[in-house]
Amino acid sequence: MKNIFRIISYLEGISYLMLLFIAVPVKYFGDDESYVKLLGMPHGMLFVVYVILAFMLKNEQKWEGKTFWFVLIASVIPFGTFIVDKKYLK
Repeated sequence: MKNIFRIISYLEGISYLMLLFIAVPVKYFGDDESYVKLLGMPHGMLFVVYVILAFMLKNEQKWEGKTFWFVLIASVIPFGTFIVDKKYLK
């Protein structure tokens, strides 16, 4: 389960960065919403799976309250999922 979470965490982080740093600037500066539409749904699905897996792994990884909340909040911070991987999943 931990390895699946690591993969989802990585993919969620990449999709978030692509959405923030590619799709959104193209939408507002290039007046083209196609990248947001293309990347938005996969990112949303990965986000939901990330949160569900975090809840499932909470007891297995023995994450206390503060750590668990950091893992959840990291999914909305750019590069946050990579910090979680390095700090809590290796």
